[in-house]
Amino acid sequence: MSPTEALERLGGVATRAQLIEASSRRDVDAALDAGDVIALARGRYALASADEARRVAHRLTGVVSHRSAALQWGWATRTQPERPDVMVPRNRNVSAQQRRLATIHWGELQPEEVRAGVTSRDRTLLDCLRDCDFDEALSVADSALREGYPPARLAILARDACGPGSRQVKQVAREASPKAANPFESTLRAIALGVKGLRVRPQVPLWAPAEFLGRPDLVDEDLRIVIEADSFEWHGDRTALRHDARRYDLMVVNGWLVLRFAWEDVMFDPQWVRSVLEAAVAEREQRRCRRCCAA
Repeated sequence: MSPTEALERLGGVATRAQLIEASSRRDVDAALDAGDVIALARGRYALASADEARRVAHRLTGVVSHRSAALQWGWATRTQPERPDVMVPRNRNVSAQQRRLATIHWGELQPEEVRAGVTSRDRTLLDCLRDCDFDEALSVADSALREGYPPARLAILARDACGPGSRQVKQVAREASPKAANPFESTLRAIALGVKGLRVRPQVPLWAPAEFLGRPDLVDEDLRIVIEADSFEWHGDRTALRHDARRYDLMVVNGWLVLRFAWEDVMFDPQWVRSVLEAAVAEREQRRCRRCCAA
């Protein structure tokens, strides 16, 4: 895939190594030269829309916020903003023409909540957790933790959150984990967390009596369900295919129900994914009931 396609799948930010793995060194360098991809920092790249967010915010005398700010801080997002997220003061009148340039958020910012035209890390995370959909909020929180945002600081933000959206802030903070590799895995976990009877944890090590089976993306240890976010783009050669096939086969013969979901279904058909997970929970609960009756 192209570097821009890879960046979109990775949440808008990626390392050079990740882009080269998904594309090629020549294509990455060409995308940089063309301005389609920009360098956020040494070895960290983003889509060109990250620069556009700063330009639009400056034009509107506002501040880059929410998902656009998350990308500025090097945090991945589930979706790339079609228009930059920009925060302006509550009493600001924004014309219809200006609203076509950006998604406008009205709010009050303290001086310490702004860094070089972008909301601070704390304010960015709080805004995303409060205002974004749950799967988007979880994707940003997971990424922030992956990139070194202190878990204790996230807990404090959640503890002190009040008013509209504070319930979601606290829920996302409880569920956030640096173990999710990308927004694909975060979104799959967000869907699974909404399925009644399913209690998943990321990257749980699984063992058979004599060997290590792996660390699946999501595991329900009680129902013995394994859920994988399956990315052919990153594991598409024959060696990786053989390794994955053997790993999944061993899980199945050791009593695990293995479910593998494609990126397209997780991102664009979450209701179908949810229906499969619900059916899996029902099947495992029925199986457990039959065993109980037999005993």
